[in-house]
Amino acid sequence: MTTEHIDDSTVTVPPSRGYSGTKEDYHKRLRRIEGQVRGIARMVEEDTYCIDVLTQVSAVTKALHAVSLGLLEDHIGHCVVNAAQSSPTEGQEKVAEAAAAIARLVRS
Repeated sequence: MTTEHIDDSTVTVPPSRGYSGTKEDYHKRLRRIEGQVRGIARMVEEDTYCIDVLTQVSAVTKALHAVSLGLLEDHIGHCVVNAAQSSPTEGQEKVAEAAAAIARLVRS
């Protein structure tokens, strides 16, 4: 968090994230995914045909990957760029952090 002085008072400002401008969009997508997961649980409870359940699991997996890729793009466009503009060392650290996140996504 950062601190700003405005008109003789101090205000604590939370750090800005790359996805801050589209946070509500991410919330909507995640709520939709949450509903899909509940639907899968219901399908299992109702002994739905295996392939139909797997089809829904695949849809949820793709939806989560789409969220991940969006967050990654936001992170690189905001956090990595800002760090690189701040200092070469900080930029290298953020690039390494993003590369590790990409590696985790690729393995999943």
